[in-house]
Amino acid sequence: MALPRLLHMPRFVRFGIAIDTAPEWRWLALLALALWPTWWWMGQRMVDGSDDPLGLLALAALAGLLWQHRHQLSPTPRLGFQMAALAGAVLTTALHQQLPDLVVALIGLLSVAAGLIAFLPARVATAPVLGLSVLSLPLLASLQFYAGFPLRVVTAEASRCLLSIAHTVERTGSSLVVNGQLIIVDAPCSGVQMAWLGYFTACVVALATHQANKTFLLRLPIVGALVLLGNVARNTVLVAAQASGTHLPAWGHDAVGLLVLAAVCSGIAWAMGRTITAERAAS
Repeated sequence: MALPRLLHMPRFVRFGIAIDTAPEWRWLALLALALWPTWWWMGQRMVDGSDDPLGLLALAALAGLLWQHRHQLSPTPRLGFQMAALAGAVLTTALHQQLPDLVVALIGLLSVAAGLIAFLPARVATAPVLGLSVLSLPLLASLQFYAGFPLRVVTAEASRCLLSIAHTVERTGSSLVVNGQLIIVDAPCSGVQMAWLGYFTACVVALATHQANKTFLLRLPIVGALVLLGNVARNTVLVAAQASGTHLPAWGHDAVGLLVLAAVCSGIAWAMGRTITAERAAS
């Protein structure tokens, strides 16, 4: 019975109208401000050298998406996503110093993504936006620590199969013995950075081509396959060169890596764009 009485109070009614008609950017700015501990932690982790600052590219992509649709933001946000954004902000604050910082930051960035989705046009796919929010995290060092060694083992075994065509190769852990020469598949050969850039390319291309959530999710395995193939190809070429006595200079290693990375990202972009073109032609 309190609500009907409140509705007869002009100040309360004006306050409700002001909230309902508040510009979209104010809600998003308040959401970002509420997550300031997360931004502070992310900034420190990127600056102190403990992680690569690639997450800034994902944040820039989200900012660019918001700028692109700044004139089409919905004045009536989707309540489900808005409630998720508010709940995420509250959880981020409540769980600060209770859970690992990376987990808290993940909740915070997902709430930012939910807040953006609430105001973005409905035609914008939600899955790539959520993907970019996850990629915004400074997580490469953590991925390298937990997944780096298994990925290096897989890469070394695949390279062993390819190199055994022309060489005598044995694998021990993530190391290869090629013609009696020990060659270590080190951390940069795990492909973690290539995977990050591959999924970043997939998210950006999906948003640029207005890809549906279903199509985007169905094509994600292609991203993983291309990244794995590219990483194996890069490692095989470098190991083969070293085993044959051709010692590449540092810039040679970088050149091979950049060429493979460009091929992988181009393949991912082509796969995403090809799907959209085919579907539109069929319709």
